[in-house]
Amino acid sequence: MIGRVPNAYRTMAHAPYLAMLFLPFQAGNQREWPGVRLSGKIKEMVIIKTSHINGCEYCFAHNTALGAAAGITHEQVIAMSSDDYMTSDLFDDRERAAIEWAEHMTRNTAATRDDVYERVQAQFNEGEIVELTLICSMFNMINRFNDSLKLTIEAQPEVDKIKNSLQIDPANMKTYLRWLADNWPDDFEDLNARASAAAEAA
Repeated sequence: MIGRVPNAYRTMAHAPYLAMLFLPFQAGNQREWPGVRLSGKIKEMVIIKTSHINGCEYCFAHNTALGAAAGITHEQVIAMSSDDYMTSDLFDDRERAAIEWAEHMTRNTAATRDDVYERVQAQFNEGEIVELTLICSMFNMINRFNDSLKLTIEAQPEVDKIKNSLQIDPANMKTYLRWLADNWPDDFEDLNARASAAAEAA
């Protein structure tokens, strides 16, 4: 679906059925395609800010690369990594509102900051706010997953392959979901045995 198998997916595949369910949600939530409203650039700004606050080096490495493909400059990454984004002319009002929402969601202060919500509400419609909230929530989870399991960051040429996956083809999503439905087991009683056998064969 995204043209590569990073260490994050290799690790998640130890829980194969959860990985198979999570992949289309992550791809659809993070990438640009006709089923979502937000640009890849806005999404990657949210992800970069979230990953920086959480100190997730794995996600920061991958998403600064994908962010570059979406048009985020190195100077913008530096500004997002501090409080400078709030006054920097490197960002427009819409971008600042998205980054600020990501910061307060990640610090778990969004619920008590009506002023932050008002600023994001002034720039985004209801559906877009839901998308912003989903992408930030998902990467808070992914940050914890990758950090807790101490995922190794791939070599830079491998990381840079992510740049080719800024957009996904809805037809590929449909093909994947059809494959998933066709290959979904009717019986899970021997799940652990099959998963162990697959791990040994790999």
